This record gives sequence, C-alpha cells and structure tokens, in this order.
Amino acid sequence: MHLFEQFLLIATVHFFAVASPGPDFALILKQSVTYNRKVAIFSSLGIATGIIVHVTYSIVGIGLLIASDARLLWLLKYIAAAYFCYVGWHCLRAKKTLVTEKSRIPLQQLTPLESKQIELDKAKSVNQTASMSVKKAFLNGFLINALNVKATLFFVSLFSVVIAPNTLLVIKLTYGAYLVLATAIWFCFLSCVLTQDRVRKILQRKSYLVDRVMGIVLLFLAMQLLFF
Repeated sequence: MHLFEQFLLIATVHFFAVASPGPDFALILKQSVTYNRKVAIFSSLGIATGIIVHVTYSIVGIGLLIASDARLLWLLKYIAAAYFCYVGWHCLRAKKTLVTEKSRIPLQQLTPLESKQIELDKAKSVNQTASMSVKKAFLNGFLINALNVKATLFFVSLFSVVIAPNTLLVIKLTYGAYLVLATAIWFCFLSCVLTQDRVRKILQRKSYLVDRVMGIVLLFLAMQLLFF
C-alpha cells in the first residue's frame, strides 16, 4: 500500500473512531456544561496526550504483548473498569437543583425561601466552576483516554494491521503525531461548540441529566470491559 493511501486509511479510521460517542466525548460534554471552555479544552489536551501512550506502546510492540497476554489485558481491564465505575458513580449522583427547576419562573413568583435557595445554588455552581483546576482537567482527560482498553486494542490493531511492519520508524512517528494532533483539534473544536452561550444555556438546563448520562455510559463501558 502506498504511504499516501495508508495515511488516508489511518486518518479515515481514526476520524470515525474519535467522532463516535464514548468516554472521551462524555467527559468533554460534562466539562463544557458543568465548568467552562478553558476546563473543557485542557481536558481535550489531556485526551490527546493519552493517545501518546497508546501510540508509544503500539510502536514499541508492548501493545501486542498486552493484547496477546490474557493476564496483562485483564489487569488493564480491571484498572480501567474501576476508574470508569468511580467516575460514573459520582456522575449518577448528580441532582436537579432549584436553579434548574425554577429557571423559567420570574423571581417575583417565587417564595422568599425558594429565592434564597436559588441564590445558594448559583453560588454553589460558581464555586464548582472555579474549583476545577486546569491540572485536574488535564489529568481527567488523560486518564479517561489512557485507561480505555478499547483504545488500546484500536491502536494495536491500527499499528499491526494497517501499518506495514517494515514501515520506517520516522513514518510511524509521523502517523502517531498526526493522531495526537487530530484528536486534540477535534475535542478542542467540540469544546468550543459546546461552550457557546446558546448551546451551553440549553445544556445547562438539563446539566444533571448530562452528568447522569455520562455516568451510565461509563458504567456500561466498565461492564462491557469486564463481561464482554
């Protein structure tokens, strides 16, 4: 296969993989709705950095060892499933706030107690937005991607089947750099779209549902890792 054709195949397969709904998308959706664009973008950069891990062991050959050794693969699956369950459980505990329930009701029609509770919920939301550091956002993105066993198998397959074994190392590194860059661009673009004022306001009305959906997705992926 010609190098250009090989690159087009890799780019096409990667695009469909990265654009499909999964833990990475769920995380960016949550970060965009719950926090802000800066947090979502740093989470996107963390996801892209996680790609470096997959590319590195795929090029070195460790990925083939992991895929062929049932014990190592199961260990990685347990670690990933445990982390997905931890994050998913916290997302499922998201509750509807009074701000969400009363957002469309004029303040004059609310009781003093409801108005006070709305102010407390707003203050809590502001504190929550400020509490996520860019370091933690980056780490969340990195762990979600680096511990994704499906991504492990995807990149091992990509570098062992699509890319010829005799391909020069510099070409493989170029492919790897593209995959990292394309992932960063896609999720940063997604972060910018989801944090636009109009989109974000619509999503924030059901922010607790976004959290719960992410929780369900992560728990489903954890169960899928362990039992399928």
